[in-house]
Amino acid sequence: MVKENKFLLWFDQLTIDDVPLVGGKNASLGEMYQNLTKKGVKVPNGFAITAFAYRYIVQKAGIDQEIKNVLRGLDTKNITQLQEKGRKVRELIRAAPIPKEIHDEISIAYKTMCKLYGPNTDVAVRSSATAEDLPDASFAGQQETYLNIRGEHDLIEACKKCFASLFTNRAIAYRVDKKFDHFQVALSIGVQKMVRSDIACSGVMFSIDTESGFQDVVFISAAYGLGENVVQGAVNPDEYYVHKPTLKRGFRPIISKSMGEKAIKMIYAHDGHKVTKNVPVTDKDRNKYVLTENEMLVLARWAIIIEEHYSKKAGHFKPMDMEWAKDGNSGQLFIVQARPETVQSQKNWNVLEQYELKEKGKLLVQGHSVGSKIGQGSAHIIEDVKNIVNFRKGEVLITDMTDPDWEPIMKIASAIVTNRGGRTCHAAIISRELGIPCVVGCNDATTKVKSGKNVTVSCAEGEHGNVYEGLLKFGIKRIDLKHLTKTRTKVMMNIGTPEGAFEASFIPNQGVGLARLEFIINSYIKIHPKALINYKTIKDPELKKQIDQLTVGYTDKVQYYVDKMAEGVAHIAAAFYPKDVIVRFSDFKTNEYANLIGGHAYEPKEDNPMIGWRGASRYYSANFKDCFALECRAMKKVRESFGLTNLKLMIPFCRTIEEGKNVLAEMKKSGLERGKKDLEVYVMCEIPSNVILAEEFSKIFDGFSIGSNDLTQLTLGLDRDSELVSHVYDERNEAVKTLVRSVITTAKRYKKKIGICGQAPSDYPDFAQFLVTCGIDSISLNPDSVIKTTLAIAEMEKKMRR
Repeated sequence: MVKENKFLLWFDQLTIDDVPLVGGKNASLGEMYQNLTKKGVKVPNGFAITAFAYRYIVQKAGIDQEIKNVLRGLDTKNITQLQEKGRKVRELIRAAPIPKEIHDEISIAYKTMCKLYGPNTDVAVRSSATAEDLPDASFAGQQETYLNIRGEHDLIEACKKCFASLFTNRAIAYRVDKKFDHFQVALSIGVQKMVRSDIACSGVMFSIDTESGFQDVVFISAAYGLGENVVQGAVNPDEYYVHKPTLKRGFRPIISKSMGEKAIKMIYAHDGHKVTKNVPVTDKDRNKYVLTENEMLVLARWAIIIEEHYSKKAGHFKPMDMEWAKDGNSGQLFIVQARPETVQSQKNWNVLEQYELKEKGKLLVQGHSVGSKIGQGSAHIIEDVKNIVNFRKGEVLITDMTDPDWEPIMKIASAIVTNRGGRTCHAAIISRELGIPCVVGCNDATTKVKSGKNVTVSCAEGEHGNVYEGLLKFGIKRIDLKHLTKTRTKVMMNIGTPEGAFEASFIPNQGVGLARLEFIINSYIKIHPKALINYKTIKDPELKKQIDQLTVGYTDKVQYYVDKMAEGVAHIAAAFYPKDVIVRFSDFKTNEYANLIGGHAYEPKEDNPMIGWRGASRYYSANFKDCFALECRAMKKVRESFGLTNLKLMIPFCRTIEEGKNVLAEMKKSGLERGKKDLEVYVMCEIPSNVILAEEFSKIFDGFSIGSNDLTQLTLGLDRDSELVSHVYDERNEAVKTLVRSVITTAKRYKKKIGICGQAPSDYPDFAQFLVTCGIDSISLNPDSVIKTTLAIAEMEKKMRR
């Protein structure tokens, strides 16, 4: 009998070409089982009950015309009517008897599973529709899944429910939206050996960044127990990023780890009625990462293997969305599902769209941002899905979490906000597909936001999504990148916080001219390094409590500082890899260091911190060199453990040649030696002495980056923070330009790289043009200034060629 007329096919009989027979989910499982298990990717075995079997059951029961009659006159916008018609169709299918010939084949196949895995073996029963996992429509979660099914009787009952779930309310509405004929779509069922993740962990994995579409990372989310909680958003999971290019080269580039709350886990139930249940997670388990670093790397390698296989098969890049699970008995990891990613892969990369909030507002709640848009409207809190009939188009949906039953109203919401869930949960996936802003994992949105009040939901401010009171003004900038002229002068970028780096990498650029460690210390670490070094001797219980809360999972508090700094820098270096990324060591002033947690105990009071103990002078000081050593350890980890050797380092506020030598000596002690392993070290040119002694500085550094802000204030002898003399402050003053011209000339003479990372060219395109006439190598700009300043640079270069 040919495949097309079979009721049942095992995974080793299937390939991705069999979507019409067994749906996308089962076809993909067969494809992986046949081709990727030999490459080390573990996939649990199983079989598919075919779409042919579904059609056979419907026709033999004579209910196909009845289903058509029920759906006649359907209006999916009428929620009450949709619910009623959906219920009637599902009842028809559930009542249809399974013909003996199909029943017998399922029974024989299940007995074979029991021989392979033991008597009364546990299986997952998953729906697999023949229209799912298409390039522009995921159909994810439209039909039902049943876990921990044991015995032939329960398996047959689960199959009936699965067949009926082809007509869940959300599936009916989704097909109408996507213009699929209900009767051209059929349902297959996958019966797969359960992975005992109920006593271990599970999660979701993408071979692409789900927010920006950045292609060079694997994004993994993880929680304890069965995977449904992660998929549905019932938990706030751990999240990890792994950098693909350096992983392929044998490094261990886990460039970001964030610990989720993981408050509950789904496990097997043994009360005779329910097959699964949710239970609380212990504080001990909540306060540690779900996966070991080795496990994160194994999953990331599998993601690459799976992506490369499907890309080769398709003939073009094909990012993948995968579900994984760990078996608590064997300790082994498995891939239990893989499908194409359907949002970022469809994006038009020639047009850059930037949302910007134009005014401040009262912050109501904060969570994880999904996407980078801004939406607003009247808040509508809905605690139970049965109340979705009251939701109106354009409102902001505020709820605990969503599942596919919520989709009829999600598509008419202006934004979505949930208490629970991570960036791979149901609400996140659907909002990306719909192109609307979503903030997940807020914890208390349903209590902090009031129904009927106007709110603004902003995902345009980095990794934190914010919900503000009122309708705040915002703008949208759309930039066509196709016609942007490439310039001789390298256009680089100044990058602040790491979370915006993936998105910024799509702006035409030639790397990062300045990434500041201060942003990472403030955002990621928040604690003074001395307070971590001296943690054991701290007497203040309140301070210790603050440190403990931030360093959860770390017994070695110093390692927390190194790891978080390394991850922040690696996020930026990975985003622009293999282009140069120049990271400046910390340049906090004493008053800024004092404001870090525990900082007041270690910082002196200075009358003018701007020209006090900052930059290079701290790094070799007896009172700070142990802190600087931690920064060096972090940079060494980025370059040598993560393999991100595109990272270059820069010394700020280096007043004398002797200071420069002292700092380089301290770096060498920590294993960072200029010239070794291609390490380049730059110096900021921001003090007149840097210009006057540029020839001498050229002998000990690889290049210069002009800091026009400090250079202007020290050239003109003013405090740039003082309103009284602010009218005098101007980087375009001829004295400043004379110094800039001079240091560029000297650097060129000694064949040293020279760029600028100060604010001036971002604010004044004419200053950028002046720099071009001086022959500067690179100009580093704020991301929002790149396009306009690139055009100004191109114009000046064109004039100079005439």
